Amino acid sequence: MAKVHRAEGSVGTRSRALRGTAAGLAIFLSATALSTATFTPAFAQAYSFSSIRVEGNSRIDAGTVASQTGIAPGQPVSAGDLNAATQKLVASGLYETVDLVPQGGTLVVRVSEAQVINVVDFEGNTRIKDEQMSSLVKSKSSGPYVAAQAEADAAAIAQAYAQSGRPNARVIPKVIRRDNGRVDLVFEISEGKVTEVERISFTGNRAFSDRRLREVLSTKQAGLLRTFVQRDTYSAERQNLDRQMLTDFYRSRGYIDFKVLGIANEFSADRGAFFMTYAVEEGLRYSYGNVGLASEIEGLDIEQFRKGILISQGGTYSPTGIDNSIARMEAIATRNGLDFIRVEPRIVRNPRTQTLDVNFVITQGPRVFVERIDIEGNATTLDRVIRRQFRTVEGDPFNPTEIRQAAERIRALGFFSSSNVDTRPGSSPDQVLVDVNVTEQPTGSLSFGLSYGVDTGAGFAISLAERNFLGRGQYLGVSINTTSSTGTSRIQFREPAFLGRDLSAGFDLYYRTYDNDNARYSMKLLGFEPTFGFPINETLRGEVGLLAKQNRLYDIDEDSSAILQDEEGQTNAYGFKYGLNYDSRRNGLATDHGLKLSFGQEFYVGGDVKAVKTSASASYDREVFNGDWTLRASIEGGALNSYGGYVTRVTDRFSGSQIRGFESRGIGPRDMSAENEDPLGGNYYTVAKFDAEFPLGLPEEYGIKGGLFLDVGSVWGLDNTDGGLSSGDGTGIVDDSAKIRAAAGFSVFMDTPIGPLRLNFSKALAKEDYDKEQNFDLTVSTQF
Repeated sequence: MAKVHRAEGSVGTRSRALRGTAAGLAIFLSATALSTATFTPAFAQAYSFSSIRVEGNSRIDAGTVASQTGIAPGQPVSAGDLNAATQKLVASGLYETVDLVPQGGTLVVRVSEAQVINVVDFEGNTRIKDEQMSSLVKSKSSGPYVAAQAEADAAAIAQAYAQSGRPNARVIPKVIRRDNGRVDLVFEISEGKVTEVERISFTGNRAFSDRRLREVLSTKQAGLLRTFVQRDTYSAERQNLDRQMLTDFYRSRGYIDFKVLGIANEFSADRGAFFMTYAVEEGLRYSYGNVGLASEIEGLDIEQFRKGILISQGGTYSPTGIDNSIARMEAIATRNGLDFIRVEPRIVRNPRTQTLDVNFVITQGPRVFVERIDIEGNATTLDRVIRRQFRTVEGDPFNPTEIRQAAERIRALGFFSSSNVDTRPGSSPDQVLVDVNVTEQPTGSLSFGLSYGVDTGAGFAISLAERNFLGRGQYLGVSINTTSSTGTSRIQFREPAFLGRDLSAGFDLYYRTYDNDNARYSMKLLGFEPTFGFPINETLRGEVGLLAKQNRLYDIDEDSSAILQDEEGQTNAYGFKYGLNYDSRRNGLATDHGLKLSFGQEFYVGGDVKAVKTSASASYDREVFNGDWTLRASIEGGALNSYGGYVTRVTDRFSGSQIRGFESRGIGPRDMSAENEDPLGGNYYTVAKFDAEFPLGLPEEYGIKGGLFLDVGSVWGLDNTDGGLSSGDGTGIVDDSAKIRAAAGFSVFMDTPIGPLRLNFSKALAKEDYDKEQNFDLTVSTQF
C-alpha cells in the first residue's frame, strides 16, 4: 500500500525543523510556568515566505502544487496554516507523500506524486458484468491510484454480491506497476456460492398462518424452482424491507400494536443456506368505535368537513383510513379558502372492547409557507414531472399532510429506486424548504415472449416500452403478438398530465388478424383510438375518446353460412366513446376486499356502421380464512344496437369468449343449415362468474395454487337470422334466442421458470348440441 504522509501537531509530520521548534517552545513554556507565579501570554510562531519552491513533482506543474497549498507569498502564515496546507495536498489524492519545510524566507513543498491508474479491470466475475462493476467503483482509468479508495471499491463490489445472495464473495484489489508511474488496478473476485433461504418461519403469530405471512414477504423460500427464483437468496437489506412490509400488513388489518421482536438468521454449513425465524407480537385487533368531529376554531362550520370522513364505526382500523380522511378534510378547507387548517386525530383506546374512538379535531395550524421546493438527483426526469406530484407550489401555505402524500405519489411513479422528501427551516421562521432527493432507475424494457394456449396455439411476442419517455413521465409502448390463429400489432402513447393538468391524453393504434379453424373465415381490424382520462373523485375515473376502425371479413368458405357471405367485405366506422371506472381500492382503505364497476358506450355515427355498443361489468373479491382464500364474483354484459337500417356483422358482434368451458366462438347463434355450421356471434351477451382461489397444501415456494370456477351466461341476438334464406315455413334457420350455458371447473395456477401457467379442467353443465366445448385449457407465457 502506498505510504501517505499526513500532518500532526502544528506542522507536517515530515518537518524535522518544525518538530524541533515545537519541542523547544514546549520546554521554554514549561520552565517559565514553574519559575514564575504570573503567567505571560504565549504567542504562536508566525512565518512569512517570499517564495514557494516545489520539489519532487514530475507530472503536475509546480504552480499547480503551490496554488493547492492555499498559501501566497508575502502573507503571514501560522503553524496551523502550514498544517492545513499539508492536509489539503494529502486530501487531493494526487500525492503519496507531502512535506512542507520552512527554509528562511522560502517554503519548500516536497511531494511524491501518486501513481496514475492505467486501466481498471475485473477478474473472476460472471454473475455481475464488467459494466455493472465499473459503475460501482470510484477508481477510474487515468485517475490517481489511492490505496484507501481501492479498498473501498473492493468493499462496494462485495456488498453488491451480498445483496444478490452471495455474502461469501471475496474481492481483492491487486496493483500491477507499469513504467512512468502508472499502474493497472485489478480486482480479483471470488464470487462464492449463492446462499439461499431454506426456510422462513414465524413465532408468536396466531391470527395468520406462516403460509400467509410468507406471501407478504419479498424474500421467498428456495424450492423446486430454486435455480430460477431470484428472491430466495439471503439479503440483509431485503430483510429491512420485509420487516416493514410485515408491519404494514398487520397494522392495515387492525393490529395497531404489532411488532417484529427480532429476526434470527441461522446459517447451516451442511445445507449452505439460511433458516430465518421472525419473532412477532401481534397484539389485539382493533376496530373503529365512535367517530366524531370537533373544532377548536371559533365560528367554524364543521358540517362541511363531515363528508371528508371515510371511516365509520365498526370498520377495521387502518392507518390509511385516518390519513385519507385527514387529507380530504384539509383539502375541503383549502377549497373553501381556509388556510393553515390542520386536522388532528385524537384517538382513545378501549382495550376491553378492542375499539378505537377517533375524534377528528380541526385546529388552527402555524402560519408557515413553502419558500422553495428543491429537487436533486434527477438526471433524466424533468423537474416538472416531480413537481406536479405536489398539490402545493412555492408560496402556498405549508401542509405536512400534502407533503407526505406528494412523497407517496413520487414513489408510486416507479421512476426512482429511492426517493426522499424532507423539510427544513427556510430563510425566516415562517418559511420552510422542501428537499426532494431521488435516485433514478431504468424505466425502459425490451422483452420477448412465448405463449401457448389450447385455443390460440403457440405464440411469440416482442414489446418495447418506455414508462418515462424523454424524462417527461410519458408512456410509449410498441408490441407485436402473434399466435397460430391471431395476431396483434400495437403502438400506445399516454401523457399523464396533459396541458399541465390532472388529465391524461393518449392514443392506441392497433392492427389485429383472426383466423381459426372453428370459424371458416378470416377477419382483419385496423383501429385508432385517441382518449382522454380524468379523475372524478378518489375512486371514480372517467374517459372520453374518438373511434376510427376498419373491419374486413374475407376468405369465407363456399360452404359457409349465407349470412356470413352477405356480410363479407370491408366497413369503415367512426365515432366516439365514453367510460366510467370505479375501484374501491384506489382510496387504500380496503385491504382484504374490493369492488370494481365499469360502464362504457361506443357510438358509431360515421362511415358504414350505425350502431351503439354498450358494456358494463361489476366484480367483488374478498379474502377469507385470514387471507388464505380469495373469493370473487363478477357479472358482465354487453349490447350492440344498430340503427338507420344497418345490419350488424360478425366483425361487430360479441363472440362469447368471455365464458369459460367453451371454445372461442363456440357458443351463441350458429347457422346449422350450412355445412360448416359457422358461429355467427351475437348482439348481446351476459355472464356471471364465480371463482375461488386457495392453497393446495403444497409448500408455497413452489408457487402452486388451486381454484374452482362456475360460469353461467349466454350470447344471443341477430339482426339477420337467415341471410335471405328460410326453412320453408317462413321461420329463420338460425336460433338466436338467449339460451343459458353453464360450465364448472377446477384450475391449477403455477409460477414456472418460464412464466405463469394456468390449467383449466371444465365440464359443461348446460349447453346446446352445436356448442363447442373446451374441457381442458392450458395457457403459459414468458418474457425474457
